[in-house]
Amino acid sequence: MSQAREHKAVIFDMDGLLLDTENLYMQASQEILGQYGKTFDWDLKEKIMGRPSTESAKVVVETLGVPLAPSDYLKIRQERLNLLFQNAAAMPGAIALCQLLQSNEIPHALATSSNRQLFELKTRPHQHWFQGFTTIVTGDDPMIKRGKPSPDIFLLAAERLGIAPQHCIAFEDSPAGVTAAVEAGMTVIAVPDPRLNRSLIQSAHEIIETLEQFSPEKWRLTNSLSKH
Repeated sequence: MSQAREHKAVIFDMDGLLLDTENLYMQASQEILGQYGKTFDWDLKEKIMGRPSTESAKVVVETLGVPLAPSDYLKIRQERLNLLFQNAAAMPGAIALCQLLQSNEIPHALATSSNRQLFELKTRPHQHWFQGFTTIVTGDDPMIKRGKPSPDIFLLAAERLGIAPQHCIAFEDSPAGVTAAVEAGMTVIAVPDPRLNRSLIQSAHEIIETLEQFSPEKWRLTNSLSKH
């Protein structure tokens, strides 16, 4: 059982988990698709959450039948996101948990499908706590062959932390991310959007409403905390 393991490191997704960006993606997407009389609804959002942007864009334009190449859709959307991301807020409990790990010297990594440019854009207002991460792995890392829901990015993050996957706790909010972390052999804590169909993340070891509800004691992370 995962709770019987001693956990020595933590790996986080970013969008919708640490930063409140998912609604910004929806806003930018609707601004574009609305021009073609289309609606970017939550059902479509569920299908693409956590996946690489090129794959997600292909699903969007093909599902809705808009006369845009996926690359053009992403380019137009990025222009809108460049402005919106400046106001991306931290999710409840995110800063406190990351600072707790940092102050206790617990290895913690970021494993985000966002590319490096987007990562830097989104985190610019939050450098005071993102600088504490032990390692950061972005979706365009050349060592990643397959994006979420494949486990590659989580396995790479664990490797760079120097911690075996089974001793890592992974936090995710998307179905693709939960699947990826489970496949990597990690203990997975899901922190989904309230609108998400819970049946899509049933493989998670625990589902909580916010990061504030995470219990280090329950998942034996306190053993590591107490050593510092």
